[in-house]
Amino acid sequence: MSRTVVVIGGGYGGAAVAKALDAEADVVLIDPRDAFVNAAGALRALTQPGWAGNMFFPYDTLLTRGTVIRDRAVSVDPGGVTLASGERVEADYLVLASGSNYSYPAKPDAESTDEALDALRGTHKELAGADRVLIAGAGPVGLELAGEIKEVWPHKQVTIVDPSGELLPGYEAEMHQDLRRQLDALGVRLRLGTGLVAPPPAEPGQAGTFTVTTTGGEEITADIWFRAYGVRFNSDYLADGRLTPRTEQGQVPVTETLNVHGHDHVYAVGDITDLAEVKRAGYAMQHAEVVARNIGAQLRGEEPDAVYRAASAPMILLPLGPRGGVGQMPTPDGPSVVPATTVSEYKGADLFTGRFAELFGAA
Repeated sequence: MSRTVVVIGGGYGGAAVAKALDAEADVVLIDPRDAFVNAAGALRALTQPGWAGNMFFPYDTLLTRGTVIRDRAVSVDPGGVTLASGERVEADYLVLASGSNYSYPAKPDAESTDEALDALRGTHKELAGADRVLIAGAGPVGLELAGEIKEVWPHKQVTIVDPSGELLPGYEAEMHQDLRRQLDALGVRLRLGTGLVAPPPAEPGQAGTFTVTTTGGEEITADIWFRAYGVRFNSDYLADGRLTPRTEQGQVPVTETLNVHGHDHVYAVGDITDLAEVKRAGYAMQHAEVVARNIGAQLRGEEPDAVYRAASAPMILLPLGPRGGVGQMPTPDGPSVVPATTVSEYKGADLFTGRFAELFGAA
């Protein structure tokens, strides 16, 4: 008898789990969007609208046997999912893979590809006419956005402001030095250890000249600004507590096998898990491999034994445009800093487009 695996969320982890189990079970993937969004490409899609179509992959090519339901989960219990439409989907196995939201444009907020592309084109026009750009947030998103802007418009003035006094804390000093060198070469201005007394008057991504004052007393005049901070976990459908309690941040406690605590047939992957690691697409896809192996074992009547071990040192591939960037990878001998050429080869050149074209059968 075939078993039903319901996956909530078709992002990096959810799409990978659904694809991996498609041949072994009746897979039902639930997502309100009409396509998978490779958010790693969002910032390049903003600066190069002609490239933007590369970040969307329609779900109808993902599964051979399974079903994709374009809807939103509003409640989950051990037996299945209730959708916004009122439909009930029964499940033998559940995978929570609903991910997180992040400030636009790092993650498009439209649910249809056409609307997302229209928004990116509109914001591109606003950015194209702005000579001075302010980015609030010097994390990976803010730095990558600066790199993509400088790739297209090297003469734009780009300033990044962040209250943190340290750039990408927790990584090797060698990587920090390389990052500083590349940012200097691009002409990106960093203002660390200082915030803004008040946010700019315009909405992020809308052109309009303004002057803001930092907490250090510096005045910065810009023509457009972007918010590069503010993650929110997509777990409202768990608020009723029928499946599991959430952490204060809205995440889900998981075991080393990535089971949701108290349920041997319910799993979670990606940003929504409470694992003590930086939230990255690469980790979500590693979670997906573990969960697919464990559910596959259970489908065959075997004991699930795949466990997830978080990396002992943080990993990052941070492009600064298609050719630049910095990175750090784990090795048996400890963290290894990688050069810009490696960052470009593995991520920066195509931002994983080829990998997802293969996953969705579009290669």
